[in-house]
This record gives sequence, structure tokens and C-alpha cells, in this order.
Amino acid sequence: MGKSITPTGVVPAAIVDEAWHQVAVSFERFCLTAGVATLAEMMEKDAAGLCGVRYGRADGKDGYRWGRTKGRLGFHGGKIELERPRVRARDGGEISLPSWQAAVAEDWLGQWALMLINVSTRKFGRAVRLPEGDVPAGKGTGLSKSAASRRFIALSAERMQEWMASDLSKLDLLVIQIDGIHIADDLVLLAAVGIDGVGDKHPLAVIEGAAENATVAQALLDNLIERGLDPKVCRLFIIDGAKALSKAIRQTFGRHTPIQRCQVHKARNILERLPKPLHASVRKALRQAWELDDAEKAERMIRNLARRLEQQAPGVAASILEGLDEILTVTRLGLPAELRRSLACTNIIENMMGTIRRVCRNVKRWQDASMALRWTSAAMLEAAKGFRRLKAYKQLSALRMALAAHQTKYAANSTVELAAKAA
Repeated sequence: MGKSITPTGVVPAAIVDEAWHQVAVSFERFCLTAGVATLAEMMEKDAAGLCGVRYGRADGKDGYRWGRTKGRLGFHGGKIELERPRVRARDGGEISLPSWQAAVAEDWLGQWALMLINVSTRKFGRAVRLPEGDVPAGKGTGLSKSAASRRFIALSAERMQEWMASDLSKLDLLVIQIDGIHIADDLVLLAAVGIDGVGDKHPLAVIEGAAENATVAQALLDNLIERGLDPKVCRLFIIDGAKALSKAIRQTFGRHTPIQRCQVHKARNILERLPKPLHASVRKALRQAWELDDAEKAERMIRNLARRLEQQAPGVAASILEGLDEILTVTRLGLPAELRRSLACTNIIENMMGTIRRVCRNVKRWQDASMALRWTSAAMLEAAKGFRRLKAYKQLSALRMALAAHQTKYAANSTVELAAKAA
């Protein structure tokens, strides 16, 4: 076979032949054997560069050999023990080998956050070992329940801190969706997801609270602004219908900020209060109203539906009219039908909430709010890996123009009002 050339140098053919022999047993075993051989070759070259050839007498080198030692390196979710040469500096201090430092800095164990794909800490050791088990997991390999838990806590806390402090000023956000999720009986998390001008989705923030109230919503919005979200730019906000959210948004971004209440939530809340024989007709009427391009006609159709239900379900009739001005926001903005369907509901953030529930079901007992925040933020970042561009992203230019016209309209009205008050 001769010699095999790698990016780091030449690996002896015998080692590669041995590695290929292991393929019949396990491909992971091949990766381990070849990887260890390559790293050993790299470390020997580092030592030779610092000390010269073994048993050489050349002067002017940075150090000299000082035996060998063993160290642990992450592999396949655990740790393996490797032997490496030691180099002593002329002044007595130890010199680190660049290749060893690079291998340790890769932090392979940290990349295997298997808790995010439904592997509990109790099963972590079994999940990351090689299939045939021919690589033993001895003491100190970092596969125990407590070791995996400590590693996940440190990794998730670090990533959450970086994410919650990331700069938002460079994101061209046109849409922000906000929704809450109940983690425990007395703990609610409020999360935000943004959509930029090309249709890409971005998890923005998550914050904890005892309830989905205005104080928690205001804290979330304050965090976004502190990180660079310009409150003077007009954006479309999509919420599930909580009045506290609407109040906080209008206080922060202006009382004319366009807010779209989720039509899916609205229809579900209405139908849950109606007898089953009425479900089909009411669902059809709501769908027809929401598909109309004319906001005034859509509003008249919804009001007619409320009048028809006054005798059969007076409480539901009032519920239909509640928040009517925010139900048809995307229609009033004059958006194309396909874009309206994408932005008339909170499906984007609801899909992310599904990932959060899947990830968080591994937790049997929530210790505190910080634990819930760490798990939720980790789940949001995990969900972001599967985000796809908004289905109607090609029509987002229409939203941009509609928001600009909306902002110009109400800015002019505010100027007229101020002038009238001054007169």
C-alpha cells in the first residue's frame, strides 16, 4: 500500500493497514485507531521541532525531551487515554505540544450534547460507546450520570449566556413572534422568534416568570432592545392573544404597532366553547373571512357570525368580537394571500415549542428557574438547526412596503394631532 499522505504529514503504511483491518469490526474503531495514530505522529513531529531528533546534539533548540506522560482526550462522547511526549524548556518550564493543545481545544465531548436528542444522563454511557464495546469505559472516562449532567449544565449555561447577550442590531427583522410555554405549575417561559427580510428565522430570547403577564413581557422586550433591536422601526408582532403582551408591545414600540393575533388560537378557543353540531359551520365562516382580501368585508362577516350565535351561545358571540382589530391585521396591511397564511398564526414558534417539550421531557424534576431557562434555551438553539426559510419568503418585500406605509401614515397623523393640540 506504500504510504498514506494526510494533511498533517505521512502516516506509516502499517498503521493504516491495521486501521483498515479494524473496519470489519467497527467503523468507529477505524476512526479511533487512525485518529490516534495520526495524532501520535503529529505530537512526535512537534517534539522533534522543539527538541530536534531523538538523541541528537544540535544546539539552539527551545527545549529537550522529558519522558512521556498520559492524558485524556474526548472521543465519541467519552474520553480515551493517550500517551504523549513531554518537552522541557531550557529555563525549566514545560512546553505544551501544539497538536495536543489543538486536540483538547476541540472539546469533542462538549459537542455530544446527547440530552438534546432524548438520551438521558443515566443512559449516556451506553449511548456513546462503540457498538461492539471493544473500547472499554474505565474510571474517569466522563460517561457517568453525574459527569454527563455536570458537562451539560456547564455547556448549556455558557451557550445561553452567549445567546442572550448576542447583538441583534445587524438582523433585518420584519416579524417577531412571542408565545409562552408552561414548564411547571408556577413557572412560565416567554420566548421570542424573529423573521428577517429574506425569510430566515432566528430564536431571539427566552425569559421566565410566574405568569404570562405584562411585567414578564416587558422584561423580554427590554432585553431585545438592550441587545440592539431598534424600537423606532415598525415591525409586525404575532402573539397568541394575551392582552398583557399587546399592552407591553404598544407601550414599548408605539400604540400603532401592528399586532396580529393568532387565528388558529382564536378559532380553537371559539370552537371549544361551542356544541359540536356548530363546529363545521363556524369553522367554515371563520376561514372564509380570513381568506378575504378586503378587511372591511371580513370584519362584517365575523360580526354577522357573532350575531347568529347570540341566541345559541351569547358568551361565544362576545368572544368572537373580542380583539377583532388584531385578528385581521395581516389583511389590513394588504399582504398577499400566501404570506397572510404564514403570518396569521404562531405556527413557527409553536413548532419550536414542540422541540422544547420533546427535549424537556427528559427532566423529571425542575430544580429552579435557571435550570428551566438552560434547558429551554438549549432546546431553542437545537430547534434552530432545523429551521427552514419562511414558505412565502419571496413575498416579504410586500410586508416591508406595507410596514413602511403603516409607519408613515401614523407618523403623519401624530404630527397633525400635535399641531391641533398646539393650536
